[in-house]
Order: sequence, then C-alpha cells, then structure tokens
Amino acid sequence: MSLRLTLLFLLLPLAAPASPASPAVPPALPEPAAEAAPAPPAPRVLLVTTLGEIMLELDAAAAPRTVENFLAYARDGHYNGTIFHRVVPGLLVQAGGFTPDLQAKPTRAPVPNEAGNGLSNQRGSIAAARDRGVSDSATTQFFINLADNPAFDRRDESSPYTSGYAVFGRVVQGMDVIERIAAVPTGSQGPFNGWVPATPVVIERVQLLEPTSP
Repeated sequence: MSLRLTLLFLLLPLAAPASPASPAVPPALPEPAAEAAPAPPAPRVLLVTTLGEIMLELDAAAAPRTVENFLAYARDGHYNGTIFHRVVPGLLVQAGGFTPDLQAKPTRAPVPNEAGNGLSNQRGSIAAARDRGVSDSATTQFFINLADNPAFDRRDESSPYTSGYAVFGRVVQGMDVIERIAAVPTGSQGPFNGWVPATPVVIERVQLLEPTSP
C-alpha cells in the first residue's frame, strides 16, 4: 500500500459498532388523580332555651376562626344563662352577650371578620354580631336571620361599614322556636332602646353534639 493510501485510510472515521435494537418503551401510564381531602365534620350545637330547643350546624370550612371562637365560649359555659336581648320581627334575633338583668358578660379578644366566605345571610343562618363601624370586632354575640338579609353580606372590603357580617352556620332544627322568640313582645330596657323581650328568653344551656359527616 502506498504511503498516500495508508494516510487516507488512517484519516477515515471509524464506523460505530452495530448496537442491538433497543426494546420498545411502553407509554407511561397516567398518574392517578389525587383524591380531594375530605371536608371536616360539621360541628353541631344545641341551644336549650326557655321557649324550646334550637340545633345549629356550624361551617368550620367556611368560617374556621368564627366557629372555633363560638365553640370555645360554648365549652366554657359562657352562653348558659344569657338571653336573646335583641328581637326584631322579620329581621333577626340576637343573643350571647347579656344576662337577664342586662349585665354584659366578659369577653376575650375579638376575631377577624370572615364575611365574604361564600355564605350569605339567608333565613335560618347564624352570623357573628360585631360593632357596626369596626369590622374585626366580633366576640360572643351572634344573630339568627329571620329573613334573607343580603344587605348584611360583604359588599366592599375597603370600607368597614360594608364589610359584612360573617355567617358561620345555620339552623337545622328549631326555626319554629326562633319564630316564637320573634313573636315575644319587646320594648326598651336599661341602655337598650326597643327590641328587648319584655319576658326574658333565656339560653339555659348550650350542648355540643357529635359532628356530622359532610
């Protein structure tokens, strides 16, 4: 072989050795869809009043801080012996803060306003009462709507006057008792101008029931 041919042979690229055929790769199976976490059980509470029993179902998913606040007062016995101190037929009945002689019971720090959580102030719903001009001021008092009251829902988060009242549950039994409370004659007593039942409607005790599955 001439020197020229020898150099040309040495400069040619070497062929890659033949490789065995790669086995076919099966297509990837789709990942199983993640199951949504189950909703927490709904706490239930029984209000035993002098006019009958009212069962409430609370929505801890929509209003966790407000529900826990209410349950904490209930566990402490705060509501036992308090009255419905504001009764406005066709609108609401309100309770949770005063004794029959209209003495205010002590409260803890207020909770943030959870209005705008998707729950509306509809008939039979329970909402946290608060100071009219202070959004985050709810403590012990609550009201039950006697009618659909959309004006109580959050409308504009920039203004404390339209920040709404947080719904945190509903009446599941005892709306007839609520209507009996609403029918009690009212008037002015102590520092309250009107709407105080002439005959006190007392919450004798609050009983925490087994929660229900959603």
